[in-house]
Amino acid sequence: MNTYLHLVPPLGSPVPDEEGEPTAADLAAIEAELPAIEAEVELLGVEIALLDRPMTELDARRLRRAATRAQNLLRDLTNRAPVHLLSDGGAA
Repeated sequence: MNTYLHLVPPLGSPVPDEEGEPTAADLAAIEAELPAIEAEVELLGVEIALLDRPMTELDARRLRRAATRAQNLLRDLTNRAPVHLLSDGGAA
């Protein structure tokens, strides 16, 4: 069985406001990531279903489709991320 790498784009850590609650920007970032998170959960569900049975052609198709969907959404999310969140800040 193929194993798929679950990628999480480096979008930075949310910083809570003074009361410990997420800011509006934090909530917007979470909402933007939600489709990718849901795709990862769907992929995980397919992988879990395959743990105790042999993979059929239909299972292989489901796995490919779920993996492709997750990878595409993560790619799109990463491409929309601000550049300063994707770089290491010039550290060597």
